[in-house]
Amino acid sequence: MKSFHREVYFALMLCIIGLIIPHAWSAPPLEIGAASQIINPKVGDWVQGAGVPKRATKIRDDLEANALYLSNGTTQLILVSCDLGGTPPDWTKRAREAMGEATGVPDRNIIIIATHTHGGPSVIRSNYLMPIDTDYLDKLEVWMVNVAKRAVDSAQPGKLAWGKGEAQIGYNRRVCWADRTHSMYGDITRPDFVGFEGPDNPQHLALFAQDMQGELISILHHNTSHPATMYAAGVFSAEYPGVARTHLRNELGEMPVLFLNGALGDIAIPNLKNRIKESKDEQVERIARIVADETLRLYKQVKYEDSMILEHSFEDLKVNIRLAKPERVKKSRETLAKIDAGENIRGMDMVMAFGAVELQDTFGDQPTDILPIHAIRIGNVGLITQPCELYQQFAQDIEARSPAPITAVVGIADGYCGYCPTAYGVLGGGYSATPLSWTRLETLAGYKLVESANMQLHAIWNKK
Repeated sequence: MKSFHREVYFALMLCIIGLIIPHAWSAPPLEIGAASQIINPKVGDWVQGAGVPKRATKIRDDLEANALYLSNGTTQLILVSCDLGGTPPDWTKRAREAMGEATGVPDRNIIIIATHTHGGPSVIRSNYLMPIDTDYLDKLEVWMVNVAKRAVDSAQPGKLAWGKGEAQIGYNRRVCWADRTHSMYGDITRPDFVGFEGPDNPQHLALFAQDMQGELISILHHNTSHPATMYAAGVFSAEYPGVARTHLRNELGEMPVLFLNGALGDIAIPNLKNRIKESKDEQVERIARIVADETLRLYKQVKYEDSMILEHSFEDLKVNIRLAKPERVKKSRETLAKIDAGENIRGMDMVMAFGAVELQDTFGDQPTDILPIHAIRIGNVGLITQPCELYQQFAQDIEARSPAPITAVVGIADGYCGYCPTAYGVLGGGYSATPLSWTRLETLAGYKLVESANMQLHAIWNKK
């Protein structure tokens, strides 16, 4: 009888193992592809900038688009990191539809992400005297299709690894004063300085893709700060994301390297508590070295997996627009008329006048906007992408509520919708609070964005 019981026990165990192991073996392996594309404008074209309209005198370093394709057999995803200040929403929609048609990947599973370099071409209208470079955008669409198709065509079985560390390259730049006003930057040695408006975030994420033989296919890394060192320098430059990319290639070999910037609306390189005296070139190199070194450190300790959960969802979040007051719009139109008549009105006076008029002309009849919010699960990594210069507090709210062991909030993705400040930012006033075409979102927009992000993350994490 004991022998019979043992036989029944072993038979049951074999049945259970037979059910479990084939299921594990049937988990689809990852298919991974990647590609790079140089996307340089021409010397003499306008450089992206707000208060300083300048044409480029040289290409300091190449601008690139780097694409990563992931598929587990059911979910396909293309992420493209571009050395640009942002991409116009209408152009972004057209480009990803063309990319989807060329690759067979659903167009809403294609996310174009800007590094927010201030050394890119003029593709976001923020200056009355500087037009959008439509010829460049036409070329860029062709390049986007090309890099997406090559990434998909190169797909092969592969494996991924990821790591989280710290590398502080950005500091909060919103300064609070005793009269309850806030400003972008300021002398914090003043006696009326009462603190910074929001937090910093030194989190650094790196994701590594290998083929089955252990050769690197691509690197994706994420950190948070404005690449604005070359602002007003009159050169095309990928800034620190591009130099960090060069360092990684020098160490690990030629491959596509994607840099995803974070919630950078109130985050910039200068540390107002401890300013460093350095040239523009020295600053770019210093920040790039910090970014590359932390990615290299994580590379040496990660473990790879060749099958994992890959999920994606998105919501087109509708939000309201804050319009400028009619008297301000009227005054702004008068300022622009004076510029047209030849008066030398430049700097922030010109920028603020243009922003108020552009806001009214674009959204006056229908004061709403759409923010595409994407949630992505790659194994234990949760990514939220959104199209704004989001304030850092919102990113930390998303991370605090996230079910993912590692969460990163990505900015200026799937279009560009301007600054998204907290209520403190709106109440405190200053550049990011004044209603302009690129600072237009309702006070609750960021809070709605957080809700959308976390609802989507929980939905894809709990998906059976």
